[in-house]
Amino acid sequence: MALSMHKESKQQMDTSKYVRYTPEQVEALERVYSECPKPSSMRRQQLIRECPILANIEPKQIKVWFQNRRCREKQRKEASRLQTVNRKLTAMNKLLMEENDRLQKQVSQLVYENGYMRQQLQTASVATTDTSCESVVTSGQHHKQQNPTPQHPQRDVNNPAGLLAIAEETLTEFLSKATGTAVDWVQMLGMKPGPDSIGIVAVSHNCSGVAARACGLVSLEPTKVAEILKDRPSWFRDCRCLDILTVIPTGNGGTIELIYMQTYAPTTLASARDFWTLRYTTGLEDGSLVICERSLTSATGGPTGPPAQNFVRAEMLPSGYLIRPCEGGGSIIHIVDHLDLDAWSVPEVLRPLYESSKILAQKMTIAALRHIRQIAQETSGEIQYGGGRQPAVLRTFSQRLCRGFNDAINGFSDDGWSLMGSDGVEDVTIAINSTPSKLLGCQVNSSTVFSNFGGGVLCAKASMLLQNVPPALLVRFLREHRSEWADCGVDAYSAASLKASPCAVLGARPSGFPSSQVILPLAHTVEHEEFLEVIRLEGHGFPQEDAVIPRDMYLLQLCSGVDENAAGACAQLVFAPIDESFADDAPLLPSGFRVIPLDPKTDGPATTRTLDLASALEVGAGGTRSDGDSSSNGYNLRSVLTIAFQFTYENHFRDNVAAMARQYVRSVVGSVQRVAMAIAPSRLSSQLGPKSLPGSPEALTLARWICRSYRLHTGVDLLRVDSQVGDSVLKQLWHHSDAIMCCSLKTNASPVFTFANQAGLDMLETTLVALQDIMLDKILDEAGRKVLCAEFSKIMQQGFACLPAGVCISSMGRTASYDQAVAWKVLNEEDSNHCLAFMFMNWSFL
Repeated sequence: MALSMHKESKQQMDTSKYVRYTPEQVEALERVYSECPKPSSMRRQQLIRECPILANIEPKQIKVWFQNRRCREKQRKEASRLQTVNRKLTAMNKLLMEENDRLQKQVSQLVYENGYMRQQLQTASVATTDTSCESVVTSGQHHKQQNPTPQHPQRDVNNPAGLLAIAEETLTEFLSKATGTAVDWVQMLGMKPGPDSIGIVAVSHNCSGVAARACGLVSLEPTKVAEILKDRPSWFRDCRCLDILTVIPTGNGGTIELIYMQTYAPTTLASARDFWTLRYTTGLEDGSLVICERSLTSATGGPTGPPAQNFVRAEMLPSGYLIRPCEGGGSIIHIVDHLDLDAWSVPEVLRPLYESSKILAQKMTIAALRHIRQIAQETSGEIQYGGGRQPAVLRTFSQRLCRGFNDAINGFSDDGWSLMGSDGVEDVTIAINSTPSKLLGCQVNSSTVFSNFGGGVLCAKASMLLQNVPPALLVRFLREHRSEWADCGVDAYSAASLKASPCAVLGARPSGFPSSQVILPLAHTVEHEEFLEVIRLEGHGFPQEDAVIPRDMYLLQLCSGVDENAAGACAQLVFAPIDESFADDAPLLPSGFRVIPLDPKTDGPATTRTLDLASALEVGAGGTRSDGDSSSNGYNLRSVLTIAFQFTYENHFRDNVAAMARQYVRSVVGSVQRVAMAIAPSRLSSQLGPKSLPGSPEALTLARWICRSYRLHTGVDLLRVDSQVGDSVLKQLWHHSDAIMCCSLKTNASPVFTFANQAGLDMLETTLVALQDIMLDKILDEAGRKVLCAEFSKIMQQGFACLPAGVCISSMGRTASYDQAVAWKVLNEEDSNHCLAFMFMNWSFL
């Protein structure tokens, strides 16, 4: 009897595992799931008590239902993700097949041209006189004359048919560049196609002007993509203004626009460019949208553009965007940018800025694709921002910082800028502006920033040429080691004009940001090539009893171009003081650094690391140089650094502020030169000459202690020094191939570094001054710290220990591996412990 009852109850329990839920029960469970996908046991029991329709269901069954529901949700998300990836791969496969067809056409064309050239060479070899060679040249010229560049009659804005003819010609030429073989394209390194990559990026080879081309896939519809791309000032940071002067509808449903655009100059030593173009928007039979554009010149015909002072008229060759709808949603974009920036109008040393297709690709082509991908991910909710700010607000901050910095560098007179007289030395330029409310970029009352005495904005700027210093590495160092170049007193003066406003930063205390937060990230782009952040400088303000600002200062900072592998990328660090309220319309007065790479030259090794760029610019349009600058032809890694700092002033203090700003910029230039000397990659040391070694008596004494202690503990000489006279020990220690460094021996604090040789500074990517801010435990990974802790007692008892291979972390965050390390005690003259020395053998960056 008992056995039969047990079997019956077991059968009931088995059948209860498969419960059919009524629609009402499912609805009740779904409501709970939407609030809490993983309820606790108490929450499930509470659900049974509160919901009568679930009273006949066991808690275990409800637990199983939630488990199954979470599993179905996970499977649904995974299926959706796989469908998205499959759609991207299908579109990318189509794009790659089209690119393969284009390359095959290009190969066929090259084979034909090669055969033609072989035939001409054979004809020339048969000839017995020099006139035959001349006939070959003239025949080639005759071949070109058979298809001369068409000269169009003058067409004005009152002739829509004439403008439509120009537009259709522009469309044909643009499509031949985007999908044909009109330009020889060479793919940029590192631009590999894939479902999550930016796309296929290529630059021109042996064509007139500079050109770049990109193909990519985005999740936005073609009309939205076209709207974004036509709003060029929103994504092209060098665009000062874009005015649409005339709009003419066409019979095929398209539009023709006559556009005048001004762009900023990248440095203080070149003129800005402007463009007078025709933009044609139309649709193709396959549903694609096309936006093509070209300059209107005497050769193309059309109306004459408006004149502008202080601008050099550049030419936009047929360029544009081909936007094709993608199956399942999204768009495939083809972008072509083809410009002639009139490079011959600038000094020869700056011409690579206007002759590099890679720089054009980074500034325009890739920037457009990245901006569209950014908006696409923001629209889909894939990007989460901190600080309680909307993405559009953060983008506006980035745009305002870049625009304010560009305005400061260019100093256009129509913005109110005028030059001040110099102090006899032309290395720093001072410009003033008496219309600050326009520059600050917000609806701000001048009385909130300036006193009743009146005032304005003053900008001190300079440019210099850097050699063998990677731009990305330099900007990263300037960002992470502000104390190496900045003056806290000048920073405090820059912030003194700011007033608090009612909107506060999320997470800020009434007296400022959280004390433990030094850098507050606000936003970053999809590929982390640009990021916006708030910097807290502790104790850098004036005391509260002496001024209206607190002791802590805050900077809104934009950093970009810090990827060392991005060819042609401009590295930039722009910042502006803000108060702790940080309102959306806060006034911004940007200052900062911009480093633009120049194409490498291989004429010979460089003899110096940094030069005053002004001395290299005493040239005319022809680009001749003085004999003293002939060495500037031999740079392997050259870049142009532009520095601009802005300050507010009151009229009666203007001259004092100008003198302070001029001296400060000179000090910053000197600091940057020292930093550049220190952070250059060690692989260039043989070309650049040695770094300056410390020559103080303390350094000489420490070098002798290091070598003597090493020989005492290990029985082996660290250096092969025949003579102990003078500074020979220090010189050999300084130029030792292995990284040698010393740190303090403190029981109550973390050891900090006190000395490093040239290889040690290269491995840590720092300077002798900044070395004292680096602690030992910060450069070792977890495994290295464990090994050192295990061997520390041996080091103190035996005097030394050999450490196995491992890795170190530089001050810039890069990882360096080493084959072996030796740690030993450094004893002074009295045989007392002075410091701890390390030698990392055969190190290299990973």
